[in-house]
Amino acid sequence: MKRYLAFPFAALLIATGFIIARPAYPQSKDEQAIRTLEDRFAAALRAKDLDAMMKVYAPGDGIFVFDLITPREYASYDAYKKDWASLIDAVEGPIEYEVSELAIEADGNLAYSHSIQHLQFDRKDGSHYEVMARVTDVYRKIDGKWLIVHEHVSVPIDPATGKPDMMSEP
Repeated sequence: MKRYLAFPFAALLIATGFIIARPAYPQSKDEQAIRTLEDRFAAALRAKDLDAMMKVYAPGDGIFVFDLITPREYASYDAYKKDWASLIDAVEGPIEYEVSELAIEADGNLAYSHSIQHLQFDRKDGSHYEVMARVTDVYRKIDGKWLIVHEHVSVPIDPATGKPDMMSEP
Protein backbone atom coordinates (compact mmCIF):
# COMPACT_ATOMS: atom_id res chain seq x y z
CA MET A 1 0.00 0.00 0.00
CA LYS A 2 2.83 2.42 0.86
CA ARG A 3 4.31 1.87 -2.60
CA TYR A 4 1.03 2.91 -4.25
CA LEU A 5 0.86 6.08 -2.16
CA ALA A 6 4.49 6.92 -2.91
CA PHE A 7 3.93 7.09 -6.68
CA PRO A 8 1.27 9.84 -6.63
CA PHE A 9 3.31 11.78 -4.04
CA ALA A 10 6.47 11.52 -6.17
CA ALA A 11 4.51 12.52 -9.28
CA LEU A 12 3.13 15.54 -7.42
CA LEU A 13 6.63 16.61 -6.33
CA ILE A 14 7.99 16.27 -9.84
CA ALA A 15 5.06 18.20 -11.34
CA THR A 16 5.36 20.91 -8.71
CA GLY A 17 9.08 21.20 -9.47
CA PHE A 18 8.32 21.76 -13.14
CA ILE A 19 5.71 24.38 -12.33
CA ILE A 20 8.02 26.22 -9.94
CA ALA A 21 10.96 26.05 -12.36
CA ARG A 22 8.99 27.66 -15.21
CA PRO A 23 9.13 31.43 -15.56
CA ALA A 24 6.10 33.31 -14.28
CA TYR A 25 5.54 34.82 -17.72
CA PRO A 26 6.50 33.19 -21.00
CA GLN A 27 9.09 35.12 -22.97
CA SER A 28 7.81 36.87 -26.06
CA LYS A 29 9.65 36.56 -29.38
CA ASP A 30 10.85 40.13 -28.87
CA GLU A 31 12.24 39.36 -25.42
CA GLN A 32 13.96 36.25 -26.79
CA ALA A 33 15.46 38.33 -29.62
CA ILE A 34 16.79 40.90 -27.15
CA ARG A 35 18.27 38.18 -24.92
CA THR A 36 19.98 36.76 -28.01
CA LEU A 37 21.32 40.24 -28.85
CA GLU A 38 22.71 40.56 -25.30
CA ASP A 39 24.28 37.07 -25.52
CA ARG A 40 25.91 37.96 -28.85
CA PHE A 41 27.32 41.15 -27.33
CA ALA A 42 28.72 39.23 -24.34
CA ALA A 43 30.41 36.65 -26.57
CA ALA A 44 31.86 39.40 -28.78
CA LEU A 45 33.22 41.35 -25.79
CA ARG A 46 34.86 38.24 -24.34
CA ALA A 47 36.38 37.58 -27.79
CA LYS A 48 37.46 41.25 -28.08
CA ASP A 49 35.62 41.41 -31.43
CA LEU A 50 34.83 45.11 -31.72
CA ASP A 51 32.90 44.85 -34.98
CA ALA A 52 30.65 42.09 -33.60
CA MET A 53 30.13 44.11 -30.38
CA MET A 54 29.01 47.16 -32.32
CA LYS A 55 26.39 45.21 -34.31
CA VAL A 56 24.02 45.51 -31.32
CA TYR A 57 23.98 49.33 -31.51
CA ALA A 58 21.99 51.60 -33.81
CA PRO A 59 24.18 53.15 -36.52
CA GLY A 60 25.09 56.80 -37.02
CA ASP A 61 23.48 59.27 -34.65
CA GLY A 62 20.89 56.66 -33.66
CA ILE A 63 22.58 55.91 -30.36
CA PHE A 64 23.17 57.93 -27.21
CA VAL A 65 25.24 56.58 -24.29
CA PHE A 66 26.05 57.61 -20.75
CA ASP A 67 29.11 55.54 -19.81
CA LEU A 68 31.17 55.27 -16.62
CA ILE A 69 34.19 57.03 -18.04
CA THR A 70 34.67 60.47 -19.55
CA PRO A 71 33.43 62.07 -21.63
CA ARG A 72 30.04 62.34 -19.99
CA GLU A 73 28.20 61.09 -23.07
CA TYR A 74 28.63 59.53 -26.48
CA ALA A 75 26.16 60.87 -29.04
CA SER A 76 27.00 58.63 -31.99
CA TYR A 77 27.91 55.13 -33.04
CA ASP A 78 31.42 56.22 -34.08
CA ALA A 79 32.12 57.95 -30.76
CA TYR A 80 31.00 54.90 -28.76
CA LYS A 81 32.97 52.55 -31.00
CA LYS A 82 36.12 54.57 -30.20
CA ASP A 83 35.32 54.17 -26.48
CA TRP A 84 35.08 50.37 -26.82
CA ALA A 85 38.18 50.27 -29.04
CA SER A 86 40.24 52.07 -26.39
CA LEU A 87 39.08 49.60 -23.74
CA ILE A 88 39.94 46.57 -25.88
CA ASP A 89 43.33 48.08 -26.79
CA ALA A 90 44.16 48.47 -23.09
CA VAL A 91 43.43 44.81 -22.20
CA GLU A 92 46.10 42.17 -21.68
CA GLY A 93 44.70 38.64 -21.67
CA PRO A 94 41.08 37.58 -21.35
CA ILE A 95 38.05 39.71 -20.58
CA GLU A 96 35.64 38.27 -18.05
CA TYR A 97 32.08 39.51 -18.48
CA GLU A 98 28.83 38.28 -16.96
CA VAL A 99 25.31 39.68 -17.07
CA SER A 100 22.87 38.93 -14.27
CA GLU A 101 19.39 40.07 -13.28
CA LEU A 102 18.54 40.88 -16.91
CA ALA A 103 14.92 42.06 -17.06
CA ILE A 104 13.36 43.00 -20.40
CA GLU A 105 10.11 44.75 -21.31
CA ALA A 106 9.15 44.98 -24.99
CA ASP A 107 6.12 46.64 -26.54
CA GLY A 108 5.83 47.15 -30.27
CA ASN A 109 9.00 48.68 -31.68
CA LEU A 110 10.45 49.84 -28.34
CA ALA A 111 11.89 47.89 -25.44
CA TYR A 112 14.09 48.43 -22.41
CA SER A 113 16.14 46.30 -20.09
CA HIS A 114 18.09 46.63 -16.90
CA SER A 115 20.78 44.35 -15.60
CA ILE A 116 23.85 44.01 -13.43
CA GLN A 117 27.04 43.56 -15.42
CA HIS A 118 30.33 42.32 -14.00
CA LEU A 119 33.42 43.16 -16.05
CA GLN A 120 37.03 42.44 -15.20
CA PHE A 121 40.36 42.24 -16.98
CA ASP A 122 44.04 43.00 -16.60
CA ARG A 123 45.44 46.06 -18.35
CA LYS A 124 48.61 46.09 -20.41
CA ASP A 125 50.16 48.35 -17.76
CA GLY A 126 49.78 45.49 -15.22
CA SER A 127 46.85 46.93 -13.28
CA HIS A 128 43.58 45.10 -12.73
CA TYR A 129 40.14 46.55 -13.52
CA GLU A 130 36.90 45.24 -12.09
CA VAL A 131 33.43 46.75 -11.92
CA MET A 132 29.90 45.65 -11.06
CA ALA A 133 27.81 48.13 -13.04
CA ARG A 134 24.11 48.86 -13.38
CA VAL A 135 23.10 49.02 -17.03
CA THR A 136 19.87 50.20 -18.58
CA ASP A 137 19.38 49.79 -22.33
CA VAL A 138 16.65 51.10 -24.60
CA TYR A 139 16.08 49.17 -27.84
CA ARG A 140 14.29 50.08 -31.04
CA LYS A 141 13.25 47.63 -33.71
CA ILE A 142 14.88 48.96 -36.88
CA ASP A 143 14.24 47.13 -40.15
CA GLY A 144 12.94 44.19 -38.14
CA LYS A 145 16.02 43.95 -35.85
CA TRP A 146 16.33 45.06 -32.23
CA LEU A 147 19.21 47.50 -31.71
CA ILE A 148 20.34 49.49 -28.69
CA VAL A 149 19.53 53.19 -29.14
CA HIS A 150 20.31 54.35 -25.59
CA GLU A 151 22.60 52.90 -22.95
CA HIS A 152 23.13 54.15 -19.43
CA VAL A 153 25.94 52.61 -17.35
CA SER A 154 26.35 53.58 -13.71
CA VAL A 155 27.66 52.62 -10.30
CA PRO A 156 26.42 53.93 -6.96
CA ILE A 157 28.31 56.72 -5.22
CA ASP A 158 29.12 56.56 -1.53
CA PRO A 159 27.61 59.82 -0.24
CA ALA A 160 30.04 59.98 2.68
CA THR A 161 33.15 59.94 0.49
CA GLY A 162 31.83 60.97 -2.91
CA LYS A 163 33.65 57.97 -4.39
CA PRO A 164 32.13 55.40 -6.74
CA ASP A 165 31.33 51.96 -5.38
CA MET A 166 32.76 49.89 -8.23
CA MET A 167 31.73 46.54 -6.68
CA SER A 168 28.33 47.45 -5.30
CA GLU A 169 26.24 44.82 -3.57
CA PRO A 170 22.44 44.81 -3.34
